[in-house]
Amino acid sequence: MNAFLLFYVVIYMGNAVYGTFMPVYLHSAKFSQEQIGMLLSLGPLVAMFGQPVWGAMGDRAKTKNSVLRFLLIGSGVSILFFPLSHHFIYLLVLICVFTFFQTSIFAISDAITLEELDRRPTWSFGLIRLGGTVGFAVMSLAFGIAAKSHIGSMFPVYAGTMAAALLLLWRFPPAAGRQTNVTGKRFRELFRNGKLMFYLGINFVVQITLGYYYAFFPLYFKEMGGDSLLLGWSMVISSLSELPFLLFSGWIFKRVPISAILIVAALASSIRWFLFTLIGNPYWILPVQLLHGLIFIVLSVTLATFINREVPSEWKASGQTLNGLLSLGAARIIGSFLGGIMSSAYGMRQVFLYSSWVSMTCVIVFGFVIWIRRKQKVLGSH
Repeated sequence: MNAFLLFYVVIYMGNAVYGTFMPVYLHSAKFSQEQIGMLLSLGPLVAMFGQPVWGAMGDRAKTKNSVLRFLLIGSGVSILFFPLSHHFIYLLVLICVFTFFQTSIFAISDAITLEELDRRPTWSFGLIRLGGTVGFAVMSLAFGIAAKSHIGSMFPVYAGTMAAALLLLWRFPPAAGRQTNVTGKRFRELFRNGKLMFYLGINFVVQITLGYYYAFFPLYFKEMGGDSLLLGWSMVISSLSELPFLLFSGWIFKRVPISAILIVAALASSIRWFLFTLIGNPYWILPVQLLHGLIFIVLSVTLATFINREVPSEWKASGQTLNGLLSLGAARIIGSFLGGIMSSAYGMRQVFLYSSWVSMTCVIVFGFVIWIRRKQKVLGSH
C-alpha cells in the first residue's frame, strides 16, 4: 500500500505545479486572456482523442502498468521543451503533445489502484487518494515560494515528479489488461448504462465551471492583489479541505445515495463561485477555498468508485477513461476556452457569477429528475 500512497503523492505534486502555475507562467509570458484560454483548452481537445486510445490500450495491454509507464515518460519529457520558446504556435503544439500523455495518467492510475483494491479489501481508495491531496498541498506551498522569482523552474520540477512516479510504479504488482473482442462496442455499452450517464452528466456540468476555475482563478487571485505564495496557500487550503471526505468516503458511500452526493457537490460549487464574485480581498478568498473539499474530490472519487463497482471488469479502464475524457477533456475545453473569451468581454468576476448560475441550474434540473424518479418508484411499489 505504501507504494500506491507515495505514487499518488508525487503525481499530484506534479499536478499542483502544472495545474496551478501554468496560467501564471502564460500570463508572465504576456499572453492575453483569450490566448491563455485557447492554450489551456486546445490541449484537452487533443487529449480527448487520446483518452479512448489509452483506455482501450489499458484494457487490452499485457499490463496496464506498461501503458501508465509510457504516459509518465511522455509527459515528463515533453514538458521540458516548454522553456525553449514563447511563440504562441509553438506552445499550442507543445501543450497538445503534453496533455495527450498527461490527462490519462489519473484515469489509468485509478483503474490500476482500484483493481488492486478488489484483491485487498482491507485497503481504502480514499486513504490512498489522500496521498494525492497531501502531495498537492505540499507542492502548492513549496512551489508557490519558488514561483515568486523562478516560475520557469516548474518544468524541471514537474519532470522530476514524473521520474519519481516512474520509480514507484516499478513496485506495483502487474495489473493485467483483459483481452476481449468487444473493443468496438466498449463505449457504446458504457453509454447505454443510464445510471452512469446520469452521474456523468452532473459531473460534466460542474466540471465545466471547474475548468474555468483552474484556468483563470490564479489570474483572478493575482488581479485581487495576491502573490504566488498566497496563491500557494489558497491551494493548500483547498487541498486539505478534501481530507474529511477522503477519510470518511467509505462510510458516506454506504449511507448516502450517490445522486445526493453529486448534487451536494454541484450546490457547493454554485455557492463557492458566487462568493468569489462578492470578495475583493485575496485573504477573504482563503476560507472560501474550504468549499473545494465538497466539489472536485467528491466528484472524482465518487465517479471512480461507482465505475469500478458497476462497469464490467473488461471495461473498467475504458470506463475510467470515458469519465476523464468528459471531465478532464470536454468540460475543461468549454470552461477554459469559452471562459477566456467571456473573461475578455465581461471580466473574470462576472464569469464566476455565470459559473454559479450554471452550477445552480445543474442542482435544480438534476435534483428535479431525481425527485421524479423516486416519486415514480414509490408509485410503482403500490
